[in-house]
Amino acid sequence: MKPLLQLAHWIDRLNQAIGRGAAWLILAMVLISAGNAVVRKVFNMSSNSLLEIQWSLFAAVFLLGAAYTLLKNEHVRIDLLSNRCGPRVRAWIDILGTVFFLLPLCALMLYYAWPFFLESLTSQEWSSSPGGLILWPAKFLIPACFALLALQGVSEIIKRIGFLLGHADAPGHAATEQAL
Repeated sequence: MKPLLQLAHWIDRLNQAIGRGAAWLILAMVLISAGNAVVRKVFNMSSNSLLEIQWSLFAAVFLLGAAYTLLKNEHVRIDLLSNRCGPRVRAWIDILGTVFFLLPLCALMLYYAWPFFLESLTSQEWSSSPGGLILWPAKFLIPACFALLALQGVSEIIKRIGFLLGHADAPGHAATEQAL
């Protein structure tokens, strides 16, 4: 079980680094937005490429932050029933939900998103807006998101099985993260 918990820890560190990095993109979005607004008001000019980079950065924050959100246990869930259950039952709910819902969704999205990205990459697709940007980097974010989310799902399953077998503290506690 220890090698699996170490794998989970590696996945957690990867998604934590990517999530924290994605958070910095918010600052870039704000600066680009403010700069574009100032240029538009002062010089009566606008740039489609600046608007599109804002959209791409927003997509990056949202998509690259998904796995980080799961890692931090801040994702949307129905707590009405699970809050009334003990930690072991919640661990089982999380395992079953991840195996039967999250991982199949990630697989399905990867199945469809990868060709979507590859088509854009091979054709060097550009935005139809005048002065628009090349689109494949933004389209790459979709399969990247679901690959990272699937990895984080595997990590969460490992940590919950470790908890059920008595090799780790209850997931979501600081002691669990430190023990890994």
